[in-house]
Amino acid sequence: MNKAKLKNTVKAISVVMGLSVSILVAGFSTASFAQENGNERKTQRVPTLRGKVYEQLSRAQNAADAGKPKEAFSILDEVKDKASSMNSYELAMMYNFYGFIHYNLEQFDDAIASFEEVVKQQPIPTSFEQATLFSLAQLHMMRGNYDSTIEFIEKWEAIQRQVTPGADIPAKNLVLKAQAMYQKQDYAKASTYINAAVEQQENSAEGFQVDENWYVLQRAVYFELKQPEKVKDVLLKLVKQYEKPAYWIQLAGMYGELGDEKQQLAYMEIAYQMDYIATGSDIFNLSQLYYYHQIPFKAALLMESGMQQGKLTKDERNLTFLAQAWSFAKENEKAVPVMMAAAKLSKDGELDSQLAQTYLNMEKWQLAIESSLTALEKGNLRNEGTVHLVLGMAHFNLGDYTVALNELAEAEKHTSSRGMAKQWLKFVQTEQASTERLQAQLGSSEPSGNTYLP
Repeated sequence: MNKAKLKNTVKAISVVMGLSVSILVAGFSTASFAQENGNERKTQRVPTLRGKVYEQLSRAQNAADAGKPKEAFSILDEVKDKASSMNSYELAMMYNFYGFIHYNLEQFDDAIASFEEVVKQQPIPTSFEQATLFSLAQLHMMRGNYDSTIEFIEKWEAIQRQVTPGADIPAKNLVLKAQAMYQKQDYAKASTYINAAVEQQENSAEGFQVDENWYVLQRAVYFELKQPEKVKDVLLKLVKQYEKPAYWIQLAGMYGELGDEKQQLAYMEIAYQMDYIATGSDIFNLSQLYYYHQIPFKAALLMESGMQQGKLTKDERNLTFLAQAWSFAKENEKAVPVMMAAAKLSKDGELDSQLAQTYLNMEKWQLAIESSLTALEKGNLRNEGTVHLVLGMAHFNLGDYTVALNELAEAEKHTSSRGMAKQWLKFVQTEQASTERLQAQLGSSEPSGNTYLP
């Protein structure tokens, strides 16, 4: 059996968390390996994988590849029955196959147990041992065993320090440790590890791009550490390198957190121009930004478009905001039907009160009165005095001085409307007196009824 065929056949693959694919290859020839001895590792000879054992493992591999895991396990069990006559390398490869098949069957706890048996067999090649340790760290991470994740990664690193003293810890190790620390809610340590991994990758001579998920983890850690400026900096990198819609929205949100509303609006506007504002919540948020920055017309148009596209429901909240945007934009004719629709959905009289004020501004006195009465009937008003004030002003403009004075007197009873009500009371009383005097004068100048005949 030649080495090339063996290399393609005898292998164990671990793919966990999307972080790595490790291919472990056995060899027939006697190989050297580093055996731990205190703080040093001395070179020793690795036992060979004998052809007879290889053939059995190869049969198990073929059965597993053919989708026959029971047959594969049966073959491995036959090999295991002869464990007393097998060397450490052969035992490790056997347990590695057990782990590989368990993993493919998503029997992850059994896979962990098998891979742990692999590293117990000594001596085995250093590369084999390290790859298995890393696979164990990944599997424990997937199973939520975060302390075990760190334990196996650090065992990997201990071997690496002895094999290659002074070498940097690989970035993939740092990321895995950062993930475990993040899940343990030790955000300070998670930050140390993920920052080191990102820095190592960004400064690498090969110029490799930092993995997107590393930045995502780094952003999450900074967020938990309440460091919004650093969250923003990571998002700037994500926007530049990956340009996903969500990153633009999140970046705009972070500028909002930092109190830089101009930049927040700028990035949301860019996202809108790139068709990244796709969800109802994003449409509503951008509309609010337009409104806040004194651009109510654009706010109203965007809200209306969102409703027409079915991305925003025509519920009380959305209709109320749309009506407010149209009112702020001095588009009362457009605001009124929207506000009427919102008022019909509302159980309290607040929207009817706002509608009455809009009608008053439009000089539609009778409609202002009707909406005010509906508001009072529904109740639960934030400021009932304002409704009475509107009623007083509307009745005054219709020439109903007595009703107007009664409503203004009611408005005067409420603190928030008292000052305005007093001014209007004086004004209406003055106007009423003037009207009465004028009517009296006109009445005294009328003919007495005695007609002079020539």
